[in-house]
Amino acid sequence: MRGLMMDNGLTINSLIEHTNKFHPNTEIVSRSIEGPIHRYTYAESYVRMNKLANALFRLGIKKGDRVGTLAWNGYRHFELYFGISGIGAVCHTINPRLFEDQLAYIINHANDKILFCDLSIVPILESIVADISKVQSFVIMTDKENMSQVELENVLCYEELIENESKICDWPEIDENDASSLCYTSGTTGNPKGVLYSHRSVVLHSFAVCASDGLGISARDTVLPVVPMFHVNAWGIPYACAMTGAKIVFPGDKMDGKSISDLLISEKVTFSAGVPTVWLMLLQHLSETAQKLPDLERTIVGGSAVPPSMIETFEKEFNVSCIHAWGMTEMSPLGTVGHMTNSIKEMGNGNLLKLKAKQGRPLFGVNMKIIDDDENELEHDGQVFGELCVKGPWVTSSYFEDETDSFTKDGWFRTGDVATIDPHGFMEVVDRSKDVIKSGGEWISSIELENIAVGHSGVLEAAVIGIYDKKWGERPLLICVKKEGIELTHDDILSTYQGKVAKWCFPEATEFVLELPHTATGKVKKSVLREQFKDYKFKG
Repeated sequence: MRGLMMDNGLTINSLIEHTNKFHPNTEIVSRSIEGPIHRYTYAESYVRMNKLANALFRLGIKKGDRVGTLAWNGYRHFELYFGISGIGAVCHTINPRLFEDQLAYIINHANDKILFCDLSIVPILESIVADISKVQSFVIMTDKENMSQVELENVLCYEELIENESKICDWPEIDENDASSLCYTSGTTGNPKGVLYSHRSVVLHSFAVCASDGLGISARDTVLPVVPMFHVNAWGIPYACAMTGAKIVFPGDKMDGKSISDLLISEKVTFSAGVPTVWLMLLQHLSETAQKLPDLERTIVGGSAVPPSMIETFEKEFNVSCIHAWGMTEMSPLGTVGHMTNSIKEMGNGNLLKLKAKQGRPLFGVNMKIIDDDENELEHDGQVFGELCVKGPWVTSSYFEDETDSFTKDGWFRTGDVATIDPHGFMEVVDRSKDVIKSGGEWISSIELENIAVGHSGVLEAAVIGIYDKKWGERPLLICVKKEGIELTHDDILSTYQGKVAKWCFPEATEFVLELPHTATGKVKKSVLREQFKDYKFKG
């Protein structure tokens, strides 16, 4: 016997249609690439999405066609999210910070028909245009006044493209399992791999993002997504805001501490999300200016491990709840969030901080386990660690036109993360499988050593890599960025490790650098560091 409920499909169109009807006057604020702050409402954005959809039809875009975007967080990119997917095409968000050969590979592999590009990113396209000959046209995301001469053929201006289109669009019927969007992994090993999301997976993921044990986004929030829209759908936040009618504040291409602080304060932002690198810049700016964040209630930190010192600073100095989260491109991306339960809150502050520094508990919809090399499931005791595997309705079942096998025999996705899961359900990433340091037959967590180093008052940022050692196989090398005007030595740093990890885990040496290399999503590029220090020899 089947239930007697209406079979309404879960589609991306339904999100923006809901908001247009029931939250029409809520603001969307953007720092534009051209400079000025842009303001309009959900109702006004919906009209422009209709016009965009009609323009795409006119350009010959059909169901399943890939349409690429190279753009920062702004209102036009927001329109593309819904206008492209809404007609049954695939919104392919492309990371403009990737290397040129990676960009060309991704665009060609996806077979993008049209590329939409922010004004500031045009030079990148010009540099690879000879290698992406299958692209039929380029749309520069600006108005006629700001259009400049570009070295591209078949160039269109965004505002002119949609200007004369009808405000009403006959949105096609879409199956909820149809492809909606596409994002490629960073490609740290081999070519980047495409993850193809469905309308159903996006909507289900949006429910999880809005849930109180997720990111808790509601109509009462003003949301600043610092995490870029070109990377795994900005953690699903634009869709979640449309689902709830939350006010959105887009930062454009300015991610420095001052620019983010200005928006947080002026727009009375209550919720924000970004990677640790961004928050380090923000906290440094706030420290230098003695500014406060009177309206910010909570921030989600993900993308890489969060130093406990960052959590403490947000909570003690700014009364902002700093919540650790974890996910992957292959997971849409949200997997775990570090909310505390009532029973856990009764623990001492020291234990609470340790839990908050973990990646958190899995959301409903994400099943999770750790396995050994023989794919046997391991105990959730918080001590035993193994490879983290996940399953769920917003977890990929395969890569787009790629036969890479990243799955267990029984169909779980192998994340490549080494993790523990404790009896409370809190997952902690010990390391990436390739980043674990194996010294004298024992494993050392580079993440743990990095977090301790950043806890030193003179350290701005830190990374740890394994360096070959004749006796032990590998030993940890600490690579640090000092805060301005601070003098530090290796011995100064070592004092921070006393009583926190076993002495054999201590970094063997420390090298100080002016800056660390980062990926486009704010993670430290350890592959670059390994290459830089490949001939490094420990003294003695």
